[in-house]
Amino acid sequence: MSKMGGYVRRLGSSASVLGLVLCPAAVMAQDSAESEYSDDQEIIVTGQKDGYLAISSAGLKTDTPLIDTPQTVSVVTREQLEDQALQDIGDILRYTPGASIGQGEGNRDQITIRGQNTTADFFVDGIRDDVQYFRPLYNIERVEIHKGPNAMIFGRGGGGGIVNRVTKSPIADEQFGSVTSSVDSFGAFYFSGDFNAPIGDTAAFRVNGLYEEFNNHRDFYDGRRFAINPTVGGQVSDKTKLLLSYEYVDDDRAVDRGNPAELRADGNACSFANPCGPIAGFRDTLFGQSGTNQTTLQAHIVKLRVEHEFTDNLRYNSSIQYGNYDKLYRNIYPVDARLNDARLTPVANSVTLDGYVDTTDRENFIAQGNLVWDGNTGSIGHTLLLGYEFGKQESANARRDIFFAASADDQITVPLAQTIAVPAFSFPAFTRNRESDLDFLSFYIQDQIKLGDMFEIVGGVRFDRFDIEVNDIQNGLQLQRTDEKFSPRFGAIFKPQPNVSIYASYSKSFLPRSGDQFLTLTPTTANLAPETFENYEIGFKWDLTPALSLTSAVFQLDRDDQAVLINNQGDTTLSGSRTRGWEIQLAGRVTEKLQINAGYSNLDGKQRNAATVGGQELRLFQVPEHMASLWTKYDFTDRFAAGLGVTHQSSQFARNDNSVRIPSFTRVDAALFYTVNEQFKIQLNVENLFDENYFPSVHNNDNITTGEPINGRLTAVFSF
Repeated sequence: MSKMGGYVRRLGSSASVLGLVLCPAAVMAQDSAESEYSDDQEIIVTGQKDGYLAISSAGLKTDTPLIDTPQTVSVVTREQLEDQALQDIGDILRYTPGASIGQGEGNRDQITIRGQNTTADFFVDGIRDDVQYFRPLYNIERVEIHKGPNAMIFGRGGGGGIVNRVTKSPIADEQFGSVTSSVDSFGAFYFSGDFNAPIGDTAAFRVNGLYEEFNNHRDFYDGRRFAINPTVGGQVSDKTKLLLSYEYVDDDRAVDRGNPAELRADGNACSFANPCGPIAGFRDTLFGQSGTNQTTLQAHIVKLRVEHEFTDNLRYNSSIQYGNYDKLYRNIYPVDARLNDARLTPVANSVTLDGYVDTTDRENFIAQGNLVWDGNTGSIGHTLLLGYEFGKQESANARRDIFFAASADDQITVPLAQTIAVPAFSFPAFTRNRESDLDFLSFYIQDQIKLGDMFEIVGGVRFDRFDIEVNDIQNGLQLQRTDEKFSPRFGAIFKPQPNVSIYASYSKSFLPRSGDQFLTLTPTTANLAPETFENYEIGFKWDLTPALSLTSAVFQLDRDDQAVLINNQGDTTLSGSRTRGWEIQLAGRVTEKLQINAGYSNLDGKQRNAATVGGQELRLFQVPEHMASLWTKYDFTDRFAAGLGVTHQSSQFARNDNSVRIPSFTRVDAALFYTVNEQFKIQLNVENLFDENYFPSVHNNDNITTGEPINGRLTAVFSF
């Protein structure tokens, strides 16, 4: 643990440096912060304040202030979403320390948090949302990124962390509405609306809607998305609240799996010792076919939430969610490229293509309930949580491989050109046809113990029963696996003053062998225990003022018995990994005119129990060692403001073989804001201000996304 100790020593000095560099007023603000907090002050938790600082999250299910949560949680508020004109989860992760985005094969959100790659660790209002698609943000109040294993609160998976979207709720005592229209330099545009109307004195109706059309720098890229989310809620009695919502999402867009790597001109294979990089000169080229490369999603999601207060210190909430998802994904993509060298085979100046069509139908029924008691046993304070969750998820997934007539194979080599000519093909044969039926049941208990004014302990454990049956129609197999796992969580908090907390925590999660999407269960893996994740973390949180927070943490995250992809054919081997790192973030309002959200992370992710090269452990894929981000907005007058954003990401490897390295990049964004009057405002966001040539995300060695050139987005908001 000597290296962990080094991280701890570096934590304190880094926090001080960032505080002085990014916030010169930080030290001076300490006295002000102390005056705002007192031992007997009641902290009213609202979940979010105006600006870029949130004060609570779903991390403990008890509406606990972030300063009393022994875990790193990054939050992007509604105001920051609007100021940066963020439209997708990937946009948010660019400004989140310790997390990076994956390409997701051009059809889904895929992220890496603390070295752990996932397509399923997404939640909405604390309920699992694990289908593969691009999640819109039109109806979202804030987005929470909870880092470290989270099975105690959120269940299976979540080994590196989870992303939770908190939706907008009806407001009973206010009528308001807004319409937003936006268009960018490539011709992409969207319209969104938000309308809230009271129903009587204690209830309200709210509806959010979105229509969006896609375009970017890539050839033939287009598509559209439509979504609507009506919600009704309010007091049904003095003690009971009810909320009912329905969301429909219809997404139809082109699939772009990016560019292949540029194989070495000296004829040697790409390797750990001599890695390749992305192919140059094809920033706009679609390595597929327009019309064929397409993904569609239709989703229907119904949610009911009930909250009831039995007494002043005993309350209960229950949520039930039903979701029906129909997903199609069809693509042609590159598997390698050969340049002008006679020693390279099969053909110089060529690219080899592959493809398939994939369909998924899924029905989710999930119910959860939480009983929360606040009280004392003698001089010891408690917030006791008792909870349950059960659900049923039925999935059908099928894949048909491509067949090229000219090669009589599922791959074909074609000339490398700015416009790729794809020969005749069909999708005749199933390579996968599976149905899965999952039942899960969970019980959990957690106690937040307050020992005087300076010490708090958070401890809990969750029991999960995960029972899956798989009908492998393609291979004529019936597979079944039942796992029963306990997931503990423990945290100790020391508060030398009310606005400062220093914590240490331990948490553990598991991932069943059926994987994120219930597709990896085989006769071999059905006999293997789940993967496990263990996280040790030390950190501090300092509310410099009630509107400005500085947080930092060091951690070690171990993953055991991980199925690691070793080639493009889908073959895997069992391995492990260790990610050690530290991160720091400053968020909130520095002055009445200046807001900021800045962060930095340093991640050292290594594979364990895997092959080494020259005695060195291979690095985890899609884990940049350094990630830094800054977004700041300054109000020059009541009407005029400007924003500036910078993101930096060091180089990363595309896959666990470490043979293709994606270069580092720094991107600068900017924005101008003008309020015409109380009802109308406009803003201009410019992404990639200096036209950096970069590669923001990757899926594997031959699917590397090219970044957009400079792009301006003009947005107008009319409020009423």
